[in-house]
Amino acid sequence: MIVRHFLRWIQTASAADRADATAALARAFLHADLSGDDRAAAEAAMIVLTDDPSPMVRMALAESIADAADAPQTVLIALLADQPEIAAIIAGRSPALLDAELVDLVGQGCPQVQFAIACRQTLQVSVAAAIVEVGCLEACHALVCLDTVVLPSFSLARLVERHGADPEIREALFAREDLPAGARQALVAETAKALARFVSADRAWLPAERAQRVARESTEKATIALAARGGEARLVDLVRHLRYSGQLTAAFVLRTLLSGQNGLFDATLAELSGLPIARVAGLVHDRRGTGFKALYEKAGLPASAYPAFAAALDAWRETRGERRRHGDASLSRRMVER
Repeated sequence: MIVRHFLRWIQTASAADRADATAALARAFLHADLSGDDRAAAEAAMIVLTDDPSPMVRMALAESIADAADAPQTVLIALLADQPEIAAIIAGRSPALLDAELVDLVGQGCPQVQFAIACRQTLQVSVAAAIVEVGCLEACHALVCLDTVVLPSFSLARLVERHGADPEIREALFAREDLPAGARQALVAETAKALARFVSADRAWLPAERAQRVARESTEKATIALAARGGEARLVDLVRHLRYSGQLTAAFVLRTLLSGQNGLFDATLAELSGLPIARVAGLVHDRRGTGFKALYEKAGLPASAYPAFAAALDAWRETRGERRRHGDASLSRRMVER
C-alpha cells in the first residue's frame, strides 16, 4: 500500500524530492525488516525508478545500492545500462557483480566504466587482464598503481606494449618489483627514445642521428646492468625479449662480452644457438677455441665479426681474475684495445 502511494507521489514530485525518496526507499529495502510482499513491492518500485527521466534520481538509486551484496540484480543491470556516470558507480563498487560481468563491462569499451572497475579494491586476474588488453590509458594507469592487484607477467608485458610510451605508465611500472626483465628493458628503451625525441625534435639540442645513437648506447648499457640483477630465469626472459624485439644484434652481443658480463653473453649465445646455457658456457670457456668457433657459427653471428669476438674472448680469459663491479656495464679497456 505504501509503495503504491509512493509511485503515485513521484509523478508530481520534484526531481530533488524524488531523489531523496528514492534513497530512503533503497535503504528501507536493504536494511528494514520488511515483509515478503513489501520487499517485492519495494523492488518493483526501484525497477520503475531506473526509468526516471531525471539522472539525479537514478544516481541516488545507484549510490544507495552500490555497496550492497544483496542489491536486486534487475536494478543493477538497468543501472549498468544507464549513462556512464551512473553505470560507473555500480561497476566500481558493487560486490554483487560476477567477474564475468566485469569482464563484459570492460569489453564494452566505456572509458569511465573501465576506470571505475580498475579502481576496485580487489580484482581477479581475469578482470585485470581484460583491462590491460582493451582498457583505456587512465584505467590501465589506475590498475598498475594498485598494490592489491596481482598482474601476471604476460599482462605486464602487454601493458608495456600498449602504453609504454606514456610517462606515467612507465613510472608506475618501474616501481613494480614483479615486472619481468623483458618488460623492464622495453620500458628502458621507450624512455631512451622519449629522451632522444626531446633533445632532438623538441629542443634541437642534438642532431637526430646523434641523439638516436646516444639513446641506443644508453639502452644497451642499461640492458647489461639490468641483466646483472637477476638469475638465469630473468636472463632467459630478457634475452628472448631482446631477440623478438630486434635488439639482439651482433654489436650488442659483442658489447656484452666487452663489458665482462659473461652470464648475459652465455645466455645470448644459448638463445641464438638453441643449446643449453651450461653447454654454451663450456664451449665459450674452451681455451682451444674450436668449440667457440662452432658455437659462433651455430648462433648465426656474422663471420666477418668472428676475429673481434675471438680476440675479445682471449682478452677476457687473460683478465678474468680482475674484479668488476656487479652490474658494471662499462667496457673493459684492455679487451677493447685487443
